[in-house]
Amino acid sequence: MLAPAHLFDGAVRFLAGQHLAALSARDRDGRLWVSALEGPEGLLEASATKLLVHTSPRPGDPLHGLPAGQPVGLLAIEFATRRRFRLNGTLTGVGDDLEIELAYGNCPKYIHPRKLTVSDAAGTVAAPGPSTTLSAGQVELIRSADTFFLGTTHPDRGNDASHRGGPAGFVGVEGNTVWWPDYVGNDMFNSFGNLAVDDTAALLFPDFATGRTLHLSGRASVVWDAPTETGRAVRFTVEQVVEGPPLLQRTP
Repeated sequence: MLAPAHLFDGAVRFLAGQHLAALSARDRDGRLWVSALEGPEGLLEASATKLLVHTSPRPGDPLHGLPAGQPVGLLAIEFATRRRFRLNGTLTGVGDDLEIELAYGNCPKYIHPRKLTVSDAAGTVAAPGPSTTLSAGQVELIRSADTFFLGTTHPDRGNDASHRGGPAGFVGVEGNTVWWPDYVGNDMFNSFGNLAVDDTAALLFPDFATGRTLHLSGRASVVWDAPTETGRAVRFTVEQVVEGPPLLQRTP
């Protein structure tokens, strides 16, 4: 259920206990990205209408130093319990304060349960520089993924972050095109509605085993006659590729 500009006590408590969230926003050049926000419990401090984020994208992340005053989307996710909560609002720039405009929970479908712990190896992975094409290793990461995050945008409602999951191998790659089937879900079609009016999109592929984070920015469109269960799929064209800083949390 949609909850405009108000968080109930249960949502406030859930957010306060989270260690991981996905953020969809634009960099200083106006390009859309999705990034991971990580930290100890208390990372997200919520009230009824505001969310204070006690961290920011780290150096090497395409959203490091992101400009304030922009609409952003945030998805808090707890893999162990398969719970997720979406928020949309404006980043005010007062400590990473988010003025909440829309907040709602999503069902647990396609969230793979996993236990994440802080890794001793966090911060030690060397990442290649930015590119406009996918390397063989990056293609392999995408094809083996069972989880990724999607960023979309709307000219009036701003940016949005969502989760996509499926069996390992559900995401395909052909050259610089990434595609995935659309599964039966909440039937809200928020991301599809955004793509119908603005094809700007971004993807984040986290590898929870190694800590790698693959950020893609580009354009996406919905295929309405795809040979899938729902007859729908999404085709994403890569424009920019960044391997960001490694995840702090990984599967043991």
